[in-house]
Amino acid sequence: QVQLVESGGGLVQPGGSLRLSCAASESIFSFRAMGWYRQAPGKERELVAVITSLGRTTYASAVKGRFTITRDSAKNTVYLQMNSLNPQDTAVYYCYAQSVTARAWGQGTQVTVSS
Repeated sequence: QVQLVESGGGLVQPGGSLRLSCAASESIFSFRAMGWYRQAPGKERELVAVITSLGRTTYASAVKGRFTITRDSAKNTVYLQMNSLNPQDTAVYYCYAQSVTARAWGQGTQVTVSS
């Protein structure tokens, strides 16, 4: 079972930026896709961004143009660069890795956007 360790969350002011990292315990090319979900208090978990093994990316409409998902295969790490953050981005962000047969999740990292 792959281990996913997220980091980079924290408190940021509106308009600020954060970069989340998701380090995998095995090659990220083992997976069909990796990405990020988020869950705000009282809301369902929602997809934020995905990157496939071929490098194709997809974003939720709410973050398109502000967030960028990238990967570093040498470090087995996927990143989520978040710019122009607003209070509606406040949530716990979860990294996931999708293989042919299963989906693994990280433990989550809190992002709070507040002045």
